[in-house]
Amino acid sequence: MSSVMPQPEQDMILACTVSRDVQNFDLLIEDMESVLGESWGDLGFAEALSFFGQPEAKGMEFIALALDDADEDNLPMMSEIILQAKKRDIKVILIAEDVTPAALHSLLRQGADEFVPYPLPEGELAQAIERIRTPAPAPVEAASSSPLRAGAQKDGAVIVVHGLAGGTGSTTLAVNLAWELANLSKTDSPSVCLLDLDLQFGSASTYLDLPRREVVYEMLSDTESMDEEIFGQALVSYEDKLQVLTAPSDMLPLDLITSEDVGRVLDMARNQFDYVIIDMPSTLVQWSERVLTCAHIYFAMLELDMRSAQNTLRFKRALQSEELPVEKLRYVLNRAPKFTDLNAKSRVKRMAESLEISIDLQLPDGGKPITQANDHGMPLATSTPKSPLRKEIAKLAASLHNLRDNDAAAA
Repeated sequence: MSSVMPQPEQDMILACTVSRDVQNFDLLIEDMESVLGESWGDLGFAEALSFFGQPEAKGMEFIALALDDADEDNLPMMSEIILQAKKRDIKVILIAEDVTPAALHSLLRQGADEFVPYPLPEGELAQAIERIRTPAPAPVEAASSSPLRAGAQKDGAVIVVHGLAGGTGSTTLAVNLAWELANLSKTDSPSVCLLDLDLQFGSASTYLDLPRREVVYEMLSDTESMDEEIFGQALVSYEDKLQVLTAPSDMLPLDLITSEDVGRVLDMARNQFDYVIIDMPSTLVQWSERVLTCAHIYFAMLELDMRSAQNTLRFKRALQSEELPVEKLRYVLNRAPKFTDLNAKSRVKRMAESLEISIDLQLPDGGKPITQANDHGMPLATSTPKSPLRKEIAKLAASLHNLRDNDAAAA
């Protein structure tokens, strides 16, 4: 290929960058040279598909597929590049800058082996290359299963997080609230289970760097036969403190499960754990009513924009028309304005008044460190413990636990 960088004849091309223009990713060029010397080349999107069929491609270890927001209109071609690479046992490292979560999720689902955000964190590309060169250990199902007790009756509190628009941070809140609850005490923390019920685009597993398990689909397909052992096998443990039911490995229709299925899963989780945190899909489905009915607190997340305001109004009207318990709703404003931004705070007040709601919680904008923590699969308490957002979520977890303790004492 004419665009492949000239190589000495004795050097084999071990990898290629694939991009619209590699000069847009100068840090990638530096890191590729640092790790591979001259044993790499550069291809455009269309050239990559042709190059895969040539003899020179047979010795390739991986491609670094680099894209930014200008490439999102070209996702079908990039998906095909990933598929063709995987057919030839060529690993794929995805390098992305300012790409929407939906586009990133789509490409990862096509089979990309690693993801590294751009600008590249120090040494991250080298670590990603090392990971793809290291054979993955055989999965040990029993090690990641959660041992549950038959006949347990904990009557756990159900806390739901529902984003009223895409990108409002509902999964970030759900994951980190669950983690903070699970770490309230060094000696006597409550048991916590996180349920990702977004069967299509659920990303709790991504935010905690956990594997998705085929057994999740099997369990949801036959909840009537579910017992403590089956439910425990579907859970994945994070740091031995938090149990997670990830979204299934394949994208599934939201109506795959019924209200009865959801009820059985919630009953099982409540019996086994002190807290059950649910990350909901943004779409209302026929089993949303069951979740709202079971919830003790239902956090509805929005932002200070028109789409959130319109969706909040529709959401509220839909629940009221069905005479559902809207009193359980607690509206959460993510990326709330700073205390000194009086103009924006006035807008928040006007929005709440026009929608006839009370905004009970305002979360600060954590900025890029939050996105990076999610991309690297780490809770905020681990990656950015001093983040204002992390501190607010920790305070929320503590207040919820104190409220539950007070209710238990009163009873």
